[in-house]
Amino acid sequence: MDEEPTESLWVRIKGSTGAGDIIAGVCYRPPDQGDRADEALYRQIGAASHSQALVLMGDFNHPDICWRDNAAKYKQSRKFLECVDDNFLLQVIEEPTRRGAMLDLILTNKEGLVEDVKLKGSLGCSDHEMVEFKILRAVRRAHSKLAILDFRRADFGLFRDLLGRIPWDKALEGSGAQDSWLIVKHHLLQAQERCIPTKRKSSKTTKRPPWMNKELLGKVKQKKEAYRGWKQGQVTWEEYRETVQAAREQVRKAQSPDRN
Repeated sequence: MDEEPTESLWVRIKGSTGAGDIIAGVCYRPPDQGDRADEALYRQIGAASHSQALVLMGDFNHPDICWRDNAAKYKQSRKFLECVDDNFLLQVIEEPTRRGAMLDLILTNKEGLVEDVKLKGSLGCSDHEMVEFKILRAVRRAHSKLAILDFRRADFGLFRDLLGRIPWDKALEGSGAQDSWLIVKHHLLQAQERCIPTKRKSSKTTKRPPWMNKELLGKVKQKKEAYRGWKQGQVTWEEYRETVQAAREQVRKAQSPDRN
């Protein structure tokens, strides 16, 4: 099945030395956009959110969303909120951008990446507010300098041969347990140095954010279970909203650079 087209544009802003790349997306979601196009957009957002730094901006046309309570009146808006929460995105605009409604949004996956958000009035005959903000450079993780053994390139045949040449009875004669261990260790390390090369440990980031721990994964799981329960009539809307707010607060705390 062909992917439903969406009105979105994604670019990668290359970082200078010591700074990571930033994925920037611009999106316009028509008010009458169908479910298939919404799902295609959510897949794009999900893929982009795996980057180290993401800024997504645009007119998403979800005026019924209350960002303070993380709640929405209509099904499509609730699905959008679910996408935002599942990808651990933060919405940073706090004021209405068109006739009392917050249609234009800025979403990011990194606390502190977007700052100084200001509404600057309309441009020309547009009835939307212009939004001005700053994107701060994301610092790239330092590459690991830890050397580890590369067993894939090890010569185990030579390793066994070297250890087999040692007259262990004579080498350990008259030694106690501690001294015997030191002798064995010495020969093992000598053989290791000759037979097993080292390599630098990879520091590639995984799809899971570094701040995502077991406790937070549990909160996210509870949120998803609460959503399913609410859809099936087993959980009240108030209970579902409380679960979502608790999970969202935990995510914000975990993403904050000031966390202990």
